[in-house]
Amino acid sequence: MYSDPKPSFSFLILLFLCLQPLIFSLSTDASPPPTVCIVGSGIGGSSVAHFLRHYFHPSPSQPRPPNIKIFERSYVVGGRMATVSIGGETFEAGASILHPKNYHALNYSNLLGLKVKPPPASEDDDSMSLGIWDGKKFVFKTLQVDSKFPLVQKIVFYVNSFRIFFRYGFSLLKMGSFVESTVDSFLKYYESPERRPIFETVDEMLKWAGLYNLTTQTLQDELIGIKLSPLLIEELVTVITRINYGQSVYISGLAGAVSLAGSGGGLWAVDGGNWQMASGLINSSDVSLHLNEEIESISYLGEYYELNSTKGNSYSCEVAVVATPLDEVNIRFSPAVSIPERKLQHTHATFVRGLLNPAYFGLRTVAEIPELVGTLEDSDLPFTCISVLKQLDENDITYKIFSREPLSDALLDSIFSARLQTNRINWGAYPHYKAPELFAPFILDGQHLYYVNAFENAASTMETSAVAAENVARLILSRYFSEASLQSSNLQSFSPDADVSHFDL
Repeated sequence: MYSDPKPSFSFLILLFLCLQPLIFSLSTDASPPPTVCIVGSGIGGSSVAHFLRHYFHPSPSQPRPPNIKIFERSYVVGGRMATVSIGGETFEAGASILHPKNYHALNYSNLLGLKVKPPPASEDDDSMSLGIWDGKKFVFKTLQVDSKFPLVQKIVFYVNSFRIFFRYGFSLLKMGSFVESTVDSFLKYYESPERRPIFETVDEMLKWAGLYNLTTQTLQDELIGIKLSPLLIEELVTVITRINYGQSVYISGLAGAVSLAGSGGGLWAVDGGNWQMASGLINSSDVSLHLNEEIESISYLGEYYELNSTKGNSYSCEVAVVATPLDEVNIRFSPAVSIPERKLQHTHATFVRGLLNPAYFGLRTVAEIPELVGTLEDSDLPFTCISVLKQLDENDITYKIFSREPLSDALLDSIFSARLQTNRINWGAYPHYKAPELFAPFILDGQHLYYVNAFENAASTMETSAVAAENVARLILSRYFSEASLQSSNLQSFSPDADVSHFDL
């Protein structure tokens, strides 16, 4: 008897129902997206996460964006961006000011809906009084007039401008041109990605922008080369480098130029604290955040990296990014990595609510003490600067003091006639600059272990960290996600749904 070899329709339905679980499991069993682990939640680490999300574009081989994990050894985000509360007021305790041409930071603020403000009056105000202290006397002091009338303040400003010009002459214009030229070169890093190479080394990155030579000699040599007045270098330039980097004019030329740029006009900060940029970028970048978890070892195991934390946890990541200075952390690498030896410059920030002692400065009244006291380079001087942050009344003023060593209570009692509140913070703030600079590579092992803070030997600011992080993110996408195109998505402004843990120091 003849039988039809074609399976019946009901049989096909039954077969499909039986195989459906298998088909479903095969369709959903695609390789999971790779994981990028970032060590450090400051502006560098948060910027890497942001730019990975910003530039990633799906491709047939990488249809899904990477998972991102950020590890922070503290229980708050922000790294060297933090605030301190004194007398009910909040002040920047770490990275404090941003330049008007810090375009990444400006973009972050706009994107995150953050409110910007000028820094305290002592840091960016035409009416600020300045004194240069040599340990015994003020070698230069601007005029001070206690008047709230704008016309009087403007007259005092012009008189002080004339006195400064009379003291330092046309060298001030040469210094301005030097800074402007450096800033113009730095602006090349904001060109569209299509016009910018992706750099594997800091040396290449600096040479492309025409900034490398500035790292090969000291700031003093650079300024002597453009025939700046020795008095200007010894006094005003020294005051600025001591305030911004806690170091002398023997720092490398690029760091010195960045320091001088940070003394100009139009400076700004984020209202409520610059740390909010890191917090907002992390919140908006779909990151798995591990607070209070310090990474103690990173091992390359062939196809992935294993990160082990002090909590006893292990994490597997196809890409690992170090976004914290390796100089004072105890991360063990296997295989070992080699980077140039570097020493961090510590800045001790002391916040005092009280009243300065005029006798310490050889003056009769507190009103005679300038709002910003800068100092000359002298190892015997106990502080680099003292500035007024907030004056509530003539007997209640909040000051910020920078020093290279901690200030004892006995010393503070000699500098101040009264102290109502004192807060001390020790920052491993920036590299100790020494020309010619040597740079660690962005790629530490020739594989997929990256180091954002390699760029800090050129200059250390919030913006330079963001610039380095953007390059590292592009480097990751071009090397690991080689077929994914580096296209910039059309990001819209937003407000983060949740805030990342933060506290005042």
